[in-house]
Amino acid sequence: MKRVLIAAGLLFAFTASALAQASLRVGDQKGNARAVMEAAGVLKDVPYTIEWKEFVAAAPLLEALSAGAIETGLVGDAPFTFAAASGVPVKAIAAIRQTQEGLAMLVPENSAIKSFDDLKGKKIATGRGSIGHQLVLAALESRGWTTNDIQLVFLLPSDAKVAYTQGSVDAWSTWEPYVSQEEVLFKSRRVITGEGLTPGLSFQVATPTAIKDKRAALEDFVQRLTAARAWSLGNVESYAETWGRLMNIPPAVPLNWLKRAKVRIVPVDDAVVADEQKTIDLYTRTGLIKERLDATAILDRSFTAAIAKGAGL
Repeated sequence: MKRVLIAAGLLFAFTASALAQASLRVGDQKGNARAVMEAAGVLKDVPYTIEWKEFVAAAPLLEALSAGAIETGLVGDAPFTFAAASGVPVKAIAAIRQTQEGLAMLVPENSAIKSFDDLKGKKIATGRGSIGHQLVLAALESRGWTTNDIQLVFLLPSDAKVAYTQGSVDAWSTWEPYVSQEEVLFKSRRVITGEGLTPGLSFQVATPTAIKDKRAALEDFVQRLTAARAWSLGNVESYAETWGRLMNIPPAVPLNWLKRAKVRIVPVDDAVVADEQKTIDLYTRTGLIKERLDATAILDRSFTAAIAKGAGL
């Protein structure tokens, strides 16, 4: 599918004049959404202004959303759950599914650690409430362990990278593109991944205010993002090249990530609700959140039509 055909083929449910003066403040992580949308060519005729803001992880993105600095952004199910439970005004308007091979606990190339079982009593760096944290909790539960069986060190990715490189921690539980960056550039090894342990969801989220006041722009953005993700499944090299250029990282890193990720946008449906409830329940059992949430209260199904149009359905 050619980029121009995707851009031209989108069936927008509004007129350009209605959005000509509008803007949408979008949070992105490591160029994730912007790169694929630029590579797919779906940003060429946007009838409103997109103000991109870059974040190193979901936690600061959600903080910015809570503070009103952005209106929408991409985050993992774990930080989304943590934020919603903490009272952040946020709802998921679209879901992102992908393989979980890129959610992993890493150890250095020459580490004596060969499996997750070898991490008992060891220090694991990750972000509090992140999908890396979720992986640790799920792995512990799968073995009947508790957080007392390992030493969690909560750090943002930049600080976790330093601690990991210096040997201050034994492992780093993180996500893409950090996993591929460590594998490709520094020969780190994955000792466990999220496959079979976590639901593997990410979400495009938005504030209730944006959903109410900027629905047309949000529907258009989600539709374009869905189309871009569909395009990327058959054009991994082009997407990797654009991402690498935007992030100033060798294209071998995103190529390693994207070939195995198979990222796609799906609507908030019954399966998504059930998987998000699993994440909520895991966080409740482990005491990370104190009161059990109802997934239906923080998920918005009303963008289903926009996602279907973006997917060409």
